[in-house]
Amino acid sequence: QVQLVESGGGLVQAGGSLRLSCAASGRTFSNYAMGWFRQAPGKEREFVAAMAWNGITTTYADSVKGRFTISRDNAKNTVYLQMNSLKPEDTAVYYCTAHKRPFVYSSIYSPSIYYWGQGTQVTVSS
Repeated sequence: QVQLVESGGGLVQAGGSLRLSCAASGRTFSNYAMGWFRQAPGKEREFVAAMAWNGITTTYADSVKGRFTISRDNAKNTVYLQMNSLKPEDTAVYYCTAHKRPFVYSSIYSPSIYYWGQGTQVTVSS
């Protein structure tokens, strides 16, 4: 059973930074791509970032490119999302995701290919 536990959310002023963490358990972490999605009130869930199992290949949504950085520590079974220059429109519940298939980095924008954490709230005030 894959378990994903996010932490690090909170309230921050516009222009500030937060780092989200996601601790994974239940399988060999280093074999799987990881990702982050978010969902703002009244909006659909959207892709934010993903990183392949190799810790090298990454993909970002255009809305966060240059401001957010995804990283992983395979020794700690943890994936991170460093968020800088935060904007009020970044306010959302952020979800950690884990690809269901090992050594696969395809369809990364599709929510159905991932296991999901419970989410952590990020609120950016103007």
